[in-house]
Amino acid sequence: MPRRTRLSAPSLFLILIALLPIASALRPIVLVLTSEDLKDSPDSDPPDDSPEWDEFGDPGPASASDDDHDPGSWRPALELSTSSNSSSDDPHEALYLSGIRTMISAASSGDPAAMDSAASDIEAAASAGHSNAQSALAFLFSVGLGRPQSRTKSYLYHHFAADAGNMQSKMVLAYTYFRQDLYDKAVKLYAELAEAALASFLISKEPPVMEPVRIHSGTEENKEGLRKYRGEDNEDFHITEYQAHKGNAVAMYRMGLLYYYGLRGVRRDYAKAVYWFSKAVEKGDPRVMELLGEIYARGAGVERNYTKAFEWLTLASRQQYYSAYNGLGYLHVKGYGVEKKNFTKAREYFEKAAENKEPGGHYNLGVLYLKGMGVKKDITSACKHFLTAANAGQPKALYQVAKMFQKGIGLKKNLQMSQTKCFEARFADLLLESVLADRCYGSATLLYKTVAERGPWSALSRWALESYLKGDVGKALLLYSRMAELGYEVAQSNAAWILDKYGEQSMCMGESGLCTDTERHLHAHSLWWQASEQGNEHAALLIGDAYYYGRGTERDYERAAEAYMHAQSQSNAQAMFNLGYMHEHGQGLPFDLHLAKRYYDQAVEVDAAAKLPVLLALTSLWIRKNYADSFLVKLRLALDLHVVCES
Repeated sequence: MPRRTRLSAPSLFLILIALLPIASALRPIVLVLTSEDLKDSPDSDPPDDSPEWDEFGDPGPASASDDDHDPGSWRPALELSTSSNSSSDDPHEALYLSGIRTMISAASSGDPAAMDSAASDIEAAASAGHSNAQSALAFLFSVGLGRPQSRTKSYLYHHFAADAGNMQSKMVLAYTYFRQDLYDKAVKLYAELAEAALASFLISKEPPVMEPVRIHSGTEENKEGLRKYRGEDNEDFHITEYQAHKGNAVAMYRMGLLYYYGLRGVRRDYAKAVYWFSKAVEKGDPRVMELLGEIYARGAGVERNYTKAFEWLTLASRQQYYSAYNGLGYLHVKGYGVEKKNFTKAREYFEKAAENKEPGGHYNLGVLYLKGMGVKKDITSACKHFLTAANAGQPKALYQVAKMFQKGIGLKKNLQMSQTKCFEARFADLLLESVLADRCYGSATLLYKTVAERGPWSALSRWALESYLKGDVGKALLLYSRMAELGYEVAQSNAAWILDKYGEQSMCMGESGLCTDTERHLHAHSLWWQASEQGNEHAALLIGDAYYYGRGTERDYERAAEAYMHAQSQSNAQAMFNLGYMHEHGQGLPFDLHLAKRYYDQAVEVDAAAKLPVLLALTSLWIRKNYADSFLVKLRLALDLHVVCES
């Protein structure tokens, strides 16, 4: 394919586009709820007392693994530490794991023959009814890897696997229904997945962070962002570790946090976390007290001991660490580490946390009002507390609001909502705003989806990032492609960017052999489009560029305009500028200088960085309107034609 010259305009206008930065991150969307979403008589239909609404359930066993909530996880094939424990007496399980390992190895080396062998092993296990192999085979059919691409076969095998309990296939089906606007089906699956995700979370803190790292910034690699996620290979980690060994209490605390939550690419290790927290508290760091209380309550890295948990949380609360009140309230609700259950005392602790802007305090108060525990049942108050906690990103609160939307408890039943539309009004006298995962959430389906995406299957993002940082682009592409199928927008854009950036080096493989340029461009185009559907304005912009310049597809100005319109609807200044240019020149859009000016003006209103390019564009537009037959206009049109023909 001949090299394309990037065209925004000839000569001067090539500079203009360079001056207008392309958005590399999604714009946050504000969410508020209207009074229309509240039931007229919210207390007329309170939830029953079934376990479904028991949000103070006991934590799971300390020995529980994420794999318990994610059967069929690829972890045994991705982590050497688990490989020795992955042997099975089931020959189909062994065949499945062998196929997964071979598939990953083939993706790393770009070996089509090995990939075909892996696909054969996986298909053999799937044909014998192995549900996890059926899920993997569905993935192969979905992306056309080692097998002919077939959406029908992919759906069929995912359906079989989901019926047998494979959670990743349930994620795929939920996302498929979500894209098709089949919200009745999507919400049921996402609700189940969100519940499983919550089961793998910590008691009172955020879940272990599986950070959705975007490996690119616009069209370039996000080098500064990636530097922070190299785990124990990161220079900052070594400096912190050195200071901790030298007795620095702050460094000890930070080391504990890195291991406890698995932050910045560091593998979670409770034993090391407890070691560093214990060292820090010996140095008098009060922040550790609350975490030690949580650790003993959960039995994470230590034997579970509620009495010690109560002691540490009490010490932390005396040091004005208000989130510790959540733990104390929980212990009083359950009667753990204290003489007996005491809902009144629990409410007092939760109120202290909420008064000091602790999201967990609001969530826990919401549960008390929802269930009528120690207080009069009040669904309106429960909604208010849940929404406040949800707006702070508290995952359990997001789940509760989703459930209320789904079942029409306190909030009017709402399973669907356009991602480009937000509610705009007030809840009572409280304006609730939220910046949640770069998308607009306000329905049961969308809320469940964001909670479900924090489940243990999100660990794939960590392995994908580790592979990319180690230079194993093929493996990274494979893992991001699997996550893309599950509906993760960041994975969709990362996989698409790898395909575009690395070309043949991406190790992209198809039905039989490495991808052709056309296959690779089409695959990237499909991924960018899925990302754009989920609010990624940069993805929509790239799709428009592909059609405008004929990259991997036939040049089509009308489709380019449609894609730019989509990006423009997400307030992308670059897309507005491009639409103005296309109206100015009648490319894919009617020749209309007034509309061209309107789009140029919108671009600078949205992004101040567009001021200089827009100023020059408007100057050119003024010349066209007032000196249509001048030499400058004719010269510019001639340059336009030259650049178009050359590209």
